[in-house]
Amino acid sequence: MKKPSKTGKRMPVETVGIDLGDKMSRYCVVNQDGEVVEEGNFRNQLSSLEAHFSGEPRRIALEAGAQSAWISRELKGLGHDVIVANARELKWITASDTKNDPADARKLALLARADVQLLAPVEHRTAEQQAELAVIRARDAILRTRTLLINSARGIAKGFGVRLPKSITATFGQRALVDLPVMLRTALCGLLQQIDALSQQIRNYDQQVSALAEQHAEVKRLESIPGVGRLTAMTFVLTLGRAERFVHSRDVAGFLGLRPKQRQSGARDPQLGISKSGDPYLRKLLVQCAHHVLGHWGKDSALRRWGLAKSEGGKKATLRAIVAVARKLSVLLHRLWVSGEFYKPFPQMV
Repeated sequence: MKKPSKTGKRMPVETVGIDLGDKMSRYCVVNQDGEVVEEGNFRNQLSSLEAHFSGEPRRIALEAGAQSAWISRELKGLGHDVIVANARELKWITASDTKNDPADARKLALLARADVQLLAPVEHRTAEQQAELAVIRARDAILRTRTLLINSARGIAKGFGVRLPKSITATFGQRALVDLPVMLRTALCGLLQQIDALSQQIRNYDQQVSALAEQHAEVKRLESIPGVGRLTAMTFVLTLGRAERFVHSRDVAGFLGLRPKQRQSGARDPQLGISKSGDPYLRKLLVQCAHHVLGHWGKDSALRRWGLAKSEGGKKATLRAIVAVARKLSVLLHRLWVSGEFYKPFPQMV
């Protein structure tokens, strides 16, 4: 007979923990008493998943990672109750002195058997959202590659007393070649041509992002905030997946790692930096937006005035103000998404 849990729900007959690897993954099955009844490996392929996990529905726990999205979707398609665990919260596993694949899989199974909340479950976006977000990720990869090539070209040219153009445009390489001495053109010609080719690819991705944005009505509301562009609005929507995921808009700031960490113990409660959990790319975009809001070209608003007041007191105060504005932007973006309203610079005056 199945044992009832403390919440009154019956415990699953068997619980599975999966420690994901690159090509092979380890699984462990425990029964109601926490005893291991089966262990093994499987390939990270659809056919292998079907061979090992077709049959009676079970609760399956796995850590969030590069392949957890598609594997969790396939396991759900096979009828299982799948929990994707937040690895940052699993110190019992990640900080263990006896960390290995079999032990990790068993611990995941035991945690899922005891209480799902111990795994700090995360929610993966849909396959369609993941495909759209891949466009943004690819654009960022090319942008970082172009930056690397430009910095390399500048460094090489500087060694000959030559300064390349400051502004980065679609014809940066072509303009740079004009001012290069003959002895450098052979060395830098191919590199500069690649820079211009990457600029063209970035423009193509920008067009794709704009086309995708037309399919998301909420993007227009989010980009009504001065300083928040289409790229940031799209990344925000696709990263969160759905607005209903968060009951309170303020929870989004914590999800994106923009809230301070806590190490409170007794009377000791030190002030710490932000947790930097969640998606680093979206967090970077929000910080860039905060720079614009507080910068020379920022439009007057309650948010800008609030941020400027916080920035008084030197460089450290300015940095704290930028992060604080980025945090408020994350909350505001979600609020506009949920409410269906457009941005109001001074909401209390409307």
